[in-house]
Amino acid sequence: MAKHRSINPFSKINNDTGFGSRDNYGGRFINRDGTFNIRKEGQGFWQRFSIYHSMLNLPLWKFIGVIFSFFIGINLFFTLLYLTLGPNQFVGLMSSSRWSEIKEIYFFSTETFTTVGYGRVNPVGDGANFVASIEAMCGFISFAIVTGLIYGRFAKPTSYLIFSEQAVIAPYQNGIGLMFRFASYKDNHTLTDLDIRVNAALQSQENGQPVYKFYDLALERSKVDSLPMNWTVVHPIDEKSPLTGFTEDDIRTADLEVYVLVRGFDDVFSNFVLRRTSYTYKEIQFNRKFVPMYHESEDGKTTILELNKLNEHQAV
Repeated sequence: MAKHRSINPFSKINNDTGFGSRDNYGGRFINRDGTFNIRKEGQGFWQRFSIYHSMLNLPLWKFIGVIFSFFIGINLFFTLLYLTLGPNQFVGLMSSSRWSEIKEIYFFSTETFTTVGYGRVNPVGDGANFVASIEAMCGFISFAIVTGLIYGRFAKPTSYLIFSEQAVIAPYQNGIGLMFRFASYKDNHTLTDLDIRVNAALQSQENGQPVYKFYDLALERSKVDSLPMNWTVVHPIDEKSPLTGFTEDDIRTADLEVYVLVRGFDDVFSNFVLRRTSYTYKEIQFNRKFVPMYHESEDGKTTILELNKLNEHQAV
C-alpha cells in the first residue's frame, strides 16, 4: 500500500473552503461544471426544493420540456373536467364521434387557457362557465410566472467560460508548475477585473486516520484586467508549494483535487459573474505542456484565438 508523502510544512492551509476536514465523502468535492457534489438529506423534500431556482438552473431543453409538458397536462386536466360535465354544457360543437368531441373540447381548453377565445365553441352551462373562468385565471397567472422565469433565465449573469479538460505539470522557469487554462467562448464577450483563487485538497494521515486538508495554491498571477484571449493559470511548484516533490503515485495516494474559482465583471450584465470547476488527480497529466492556441491572421491585422485547441497538450 502506498504511503502518504509528507506535505510541505510551509504550505498555507486554507480553513475557509467550506468543506472543513472530511474523512468520509463520495467522489470529488466540486463537479467539472462547477456544481457542488453534495446531496442534502435530513429535511423534508419541500423544505429543500425550490421551484424557482430549479427552473432557472435547468438546461434549456429541459426548461422547454417542462413548460410544454405543463401546458399539455393542465389542458388535459381541464378537458377531463369539461367532459365530466358533459357536451350539453357547450354550444357550437360539430363532433361526429366521441374522439372528435374530445379534440374540440381540448382545443377549447387551450383557447380559454391562453385567453385567445376564437368563439365557435362556447360554454352555456353554469358548471362549464365556472370551470372556464377558473381556467382563464390559471392561464394568465401561469403566463405571468413563465414570463418571469424566461426573463430571469435571460437576465441571469453567465460567465461563458470554458476550462481545459485536463491540467498539466510542465516546466516553468527553472522548475515545474501546475497549469490549466480557460477562455471566454462568446464573440464580443470580454470579462474585466478578473480574480482567480485555486485551492488543493490533500489527504494525509493523522494518528493513523486519513484526513483531508485544504491549501492555498500561490499563483504566478491571480488577477488580470481583461480576458480577450485565453489565460494559462500557473501554480509554481517550489519550496512553498504543498505539491513539492509529489509524483503521479503521490497525488493518487493523496487523492488530490484542485478547486478553481474565477470571478470577473461583465459589462453586458453590469454585474460580477462566478465560475467554478475542479481537477482531480485523474485529470492532471505529468510531463505535458499546452500547445499555443492563437496565431496571426493571414493579413497580419488580427489575432485568431483557436478555441478548439484549448485542450491540446503535448509531451515535454
